[in-house]
Amino acid sequence: MTTHAVTIRKMPPQEYVSCWQAMKSFTDSRDENTQDEIWLLEHFPVFTQGQNGKPEHVLDAGAIPIIQSDRGGQVTYHGPGQLMVYTLVDVKRKKLNVRQLVTLLEQSVIQLLAHFQIEAQAKCEAPGVYVNQQKIASIGLRIRRGCAYHGFALNVAMDLTPFTRINPCGYSELKMIQLADLIQPSELATAETKLIEYLMKNLGYTSANH
Repeated sequence: MTTHAVTIRKMPPQEYVSCWQAMKSFTDSRDENTQDEIWLLEHFPVFTQGQNGKPEHVLDAGAIPIIQSDRGGQVTYHGPGQLMVYTLVDVKRKKLNVRQLVTLLEQSVIQLLAHFQIEAQAKCEAPGVYVNQQKIASIGLRIRRGCAYHGFALNVAMDLTPFTRINPCGYSELKMIQLADLIQPSELATAETKLIEYLMKNLGYTSANH
């Protein structure tokens, strides 16, 4: 088994809870020889509260369900047109702490945006990636038994309206942005492939199984 290989799974759209349970099961059953995995998918509309989430940051959920999750961070929205990137990484084996992993994930998104000549930044006090102070990617992780699960959400081409029904990540003035607002439709098709390239490089994987 090589720790420099990763399994990349492209999955169909699915409910948040079933995917979350699958991540937990994978993490609980893996051992020191289990290959890391990256899952790529979209969720049906859902608000998720992280471990620091406060009920008052959900302003008007309406018919969209609210799920209390075990990831870090506060409330966010997931829905069609948003790419979920779940990083099931043995951080103990990679000798990474959670802050280092967050930075590597943020850096991958920043590099993706730079590929399209878009300048983006990370913020230490509010993890994620921002373009002109607007958030394009949200990050929330959980470390269990020396392994990380959950990951990040990249706004690609989605309905951003549900974000107005919450204080995203606990910030009432925070505005969201998406890739479709910044690049040509033809470029959107290549974004996922480029993102995987940057993730693999930053996380130290030299080969991928699909």
